[in-house]
Amino acid sequence: MIKRLFRWLGSGLLFLLIAVLLAPVVVPPFLDRIYYDGPVSENFDGERFVNPDEGAGGWVGDPTRVGNPRRSSFLLRFITGDDRPGWPERVPVTPIVPGERVAGDRMVTTWVGHASALIQTQGLNILTDPIWSDYASPFQGVGPRRVAAPGIRFEDLPPIDLVVISHNHYDHLDLATLRRLWERDRPLIVTSLGNETVIAEAGAEAVTRDWGGIVEVSPDVSVIVTRNHHWGSRWGVDRNRALWSSFVITTPAGNIFFGGDTGPGDMRWPEEAAAYGPVRLAFIPIGAFRFQPGQEWSGNHIGPMHAIQAWNRLGRPVSIGVHWGTFRLSWEGYWTPARMLHMLQDCAGIEDGFFRAVRHGQRFDIPPVRETAEVDEAAVERCATEPEIRALD
Repeated sequence: MIKRLFRWLGSGLLFLLIAVLLAPVVVPPFLDRIYYDGPVSENFDGERFVNPDEGAGGWVGDPTRVGNPRRSSFLLRFITGDDRPGWPERVPVTPIVPGERVAGDRMVTTWVGHASALIQTQGLNILTDPIWSDYASPFQGVGPRRVAAPGIRFEDLPPIDLVVISHNHYDHLDLATLRRLWERDRPLIVTSLGNETVIAEAGAEAVTRDWGGIVEVSPDVSVIVTRNHHWGSRWGVDRNRALWSSFVITTPAGNIFFGGDTGPGDMRWPEEAAAYGPVRLAFIPIGAFRFQPGQEWSGNHIGPMHAIQAWNRLGRPVSIGVHWGTFRLSWEGYWTPARMLHMLQDCAGIEDGFFRAVRHGQRFDIPPVRETAEVDEAAVERCATEPEIRALD
């Protein structure tokens, strides 16, 4: 009886693994939805969006993409966890209660978790890629689970005026959160082309722009949709039917850059963002960059080394490392992105405190824009090869 039970369990696990591996090629075609219909352009071929810099900078491809030879091994690790570094079940978080408004040129920000942050300035309350759900998945209870509670409880959020959505992956475009925000505050939601179709499923409305497009928020504040290097999909077969982006939010007291989710590509996108004016505050992704041991970046996610280079090319603003420590999406250990970021800066002699990985719920007053010396990016790359940094799992 016991042997029969183990055979059933073994067969069930094998069936589940095969189903997961085959899912991308057997997903019903009706899930390949058309989110956008527009003219052919540099980043749209008439059917799907593309990265114009594809292949730049030694691009190695997305290890989770169908056809990539590392896909099966990555999915096997993700399912079985056989050789991945351990992650905590829960990370203690003490949520804060932010103030109602911040007037004038003062700028205050709080990291909520993952790519979600609250920015308060010019009397406006701004959210980036808000997700308060427990799972980054189309099905609650399945998929990447939140290990750190939001740094601000949803009920403690002040009235939200502006939301920027970088792309349509579940860890960035969370319909449940957008529905709650829309029903409560009716914020202005700005995103890139095609994502408004998905956002409409939450009963919400969004304003869309192509890269370089501008949305006026007030007489003094605008959102510019800017280029980065990524991809989009909700169901696999609808890959790149909607555009991905970063954002520059212009204000009289200095601009705000939100990197969204990005790989290095040609690494010119930070300079393009900085060309709109001095950046006072930036949110730069540092996590989910490793899909096999020793990997320092992937085609569509930067790690701390490229994040420091992006920070340098943005003009070295006060910056917060995001896209780590909330949902497990890759191979690296929980603390690796934060530790590597700080170790690389120490090794390269970069002044401490201007680009940090912080705690969920940590709140900062952002100082005015200031000039600093450029960073030696080659030194950062050399530091990435140091044994103690390479030893991080």
